[in-house]
Amino acid sequence: MTSMRISQLAERSGVPATTLRFYESAGLLSADRTPAGYRMYGEDAVDRLAFIGAAKHLGLALEEIGELVGVWEAGACRDVKADLRPRISARLAEAEARAAELAAFTASLRGALAHLDALPDRAGRCDPECGFLAPGSPTSGSAPVTGGALGGQPVDVVLSPGWRAAAAEAAAEAERWRSAPVACSLGGDGLRERTARWREAVAGAARTAVPEGLRLTLPVDRVTLVAELAAAEQQCCPFFDFRLHLDGPHLHLEVRAPADGGALLTDLFGPTD
Repeated sequence: MTSMRISQLAERSGVPATTLRFYESAGLLSADRTPAGYRMYGEDAVDRLAFIGAAKHLGLALEEIGELVGVWEAGACRDVKADLRPRISARLAEAEARAAELAAFTASLRGALAHLDALPDRAGRCDPECGFLAPGSPTSGSAPVTGGALGGQPVDVVLSPGWRAAAAEAAAEAERWRSAPVACSLGGDGLRERTARWREAVAGAARTAVPEGLRLTLPVDRVTLVAELAAAEQQCCPFFDFRLHLDGPHLHLEVRAPADGGALLTDLFGPTD
C-alpha cells in the first residue's frame, strides 16, 4: 500500500496540512506514525478527503460529516444514499426559505423605489397627503405595491410614523461592530475548526482591498456555506462586519474590522491580492 507523509497528502488532495491535522483531531481522518513520529497516510485517505470535501460543499456540519463517513466506510452505497438524502433535503429547505425571504424583500424594495419615482416633486414638507407615507390611502400605515418578482402579488411596505427613528436605530445597529471588543470567545479546537472551515470556504477567492477590510469574490454556489459561517462568526467575534452581494455567478463577500482587529482579519481571510 502506498504511504504518504502529510505534505504529500496535502499536495495530492489539495487540502492544507493544517486542515488535515484538524481532521485527525476531529476523528475524520486517521494516520499511522513512523518510529520518528511522522504521520503516514494510505492511498484511501485521498478518497476519504474527497468524500469529506463533497459533504462540506453541501453545507454539512463536521459532526454530520463524521456520522456520514462512518456510513461511507461500511461500503454500501445504498446506505450512504439513505443517510445523505434527508440531510440534503433539510439544507435545501433552509436555502429555499432564505431565497424566498430574499425575493420578497427584493420585491418590496423594487416596488417602493418604483412608487417613489412615480411621486410628484413637491416644494413643501413630506406628509401623508403627498402620498409618500400612505399611497392610495391618506391614513393607512402601509403601502401595498406590486413587486413583479412575486407574480404580481402585493407586497406591504410598512412605513410607520417613527420610520426616521427606526432607520437611525437600524443604522446604529449596523455599525455596532466598530465599538465591539476585539476578542474572540472561541478557543482551542473550536477556533481551529472555524479557521479551517473559513479557509476552505474562501479557497481560490479573488481578494481586493476595501475601506477597513477586504472583498472576496467567490462562486455563487458557496453562498449558503459563507452565510452560515458569517452568522456563526459574529456570535463569537462581533467585531467583524460581513456584507454579502450576489452578482450573477459571483458572490462578493466584504469583511471589515476595526483597526485593532486588522491582523485577525488577515489571519482568517488572508491578505489582499
